[in-house]
Amino acid sequence: MLQTASVPQGLPMDRDAGPFDPPSQITALRATRPVSPMVFPDGHRGWLVTGYDAVRQVMSDTRFSSRQDIGVIHVPFETPGMPAATDPSPQVPGLFISMDPPDHARLRRKLTGAFTVKRMKQLEEGIIAITEQQLDALARLTPPVDLVGEFALPVPSLVICELLGVPYTDRETFQSNSSRFMERDIDLDAKMAAFGAMMGYLGELCAAKRAEPGEDILSDLARDEELTLEELAGMAFLLLLAGHETTANMLALGTFALLQHPDQLAELRADPSLLPDAVEELLRYLSVADIFYRYAVEDIEVGGETIPAGSTVVVSLLAANRDPLRFEHPDTLDVHRKVRGQVAFGHGIHQCLGQQLARIEMRAGFAGLLRRFPTLALAVPPGEVALRTDMNIYGVHALPVTWS
Repeated sequence: MLQTASVPQGLPMDRDAGPFDPPSQITALRATRPVSPMVFPDGHRGWLVTGYDAVRQVMSDTRFSSRQDIGVIHVPFETPGMPAATDPSPQVPGLFISMDPPDHARLRRKLTGAFTVKRMKQLEEGIIAITEQQLDALARLTPPVDLVGEFALPVPSLVICELLGVPYTDRETFQSNSSRFMERDIDLDAKMAAFGAMMGYLGELCAAKRAEPGEDILSDLARDEELTLEELAGMAFLLLLAGHETTANMLALGTFALLQHPDQLAELRADPSLLPDAVEELLRYLSVADIFYRYAVEDIEVGGETIPAGSTVVVSLLAANRDPLRFEHPDTLDVHRKVRGQVAFGHGIHQCLGQQLARIEMRAGFAGLLRRFPTLALAVPPGEVALRTDMNIYGVHALPVTWS
């Protein structure tokens, strides 16, 4: 164990160090006790892991289970309407992100062929075309405009809808319900109602795909007779949610970060060949999908601490990606940095399946914005940008921008 540090009472969530930085309490904790006990609001004594090496160990060791039906779920922040849980939550069919081997592997391998690097490269031209169409639509608007609603959200939504075979005309249904589901501060009943609405919609869509399949990923899955309709809907939920929420927030928050670092933005404009490295750096620097949970199924030593069996473990990918023991000057945004080993997409068997798709969308999105809008600027003071501190995936609710 390193230096002693106070035990946090709940997960530190206040973005008091700035819109792009981890909460200062998490940064301080990583420096003093990167594997720290934490008292959850329900009294459970779990653990918070913030150091790079420790986060990678937890994420790669399958003795840290991803299942939600193994024990009672302990939430590390206050949740309205959350009852005192006495029983584990049932497993959701198809939601392989919350499964362990062999169930996890059985479902995930059915998708690996659709998300290979080679397959994503084949789709790159179409993704660029979708991005350019949205940039054309953006250019026709009179500024100021909200970059989230007019660009950052539509691009990945259009892409994932086309890949999965989800009608983009239904975007109001899945975008509003997925957003409600991702809120931290809403009543549990409202959150579950949004989840139920999403699953109901996707269940009907998957049933239609099974009856009359087309040329898309959900149709390919529907042709697989090993999968139940409930598993199809669960997999569709995971793919649709992750496929538009994460990239949308990276495009918006990444643009905000570049506008707040004009020297880096200028260097990127001057040398577009820096863009692939800049995307990796933005992923490291921002890590919008930050907090993940594991459940210790036996006593396990991590970073000199023994995490007892039955403990809920919270890992912070953002804290790991800002660890000075792994990255030099980690709190500096540097588009020249040759990032290696960033964990924004997770680590281990649950590492993000769609990470290559996300990289292509971000490269196309940032390249297009920089090329088409050389005078892009915030339309409001930076302090007035509404941050998604109330959501499970970080970003901005809106980003008012202008150009001349």
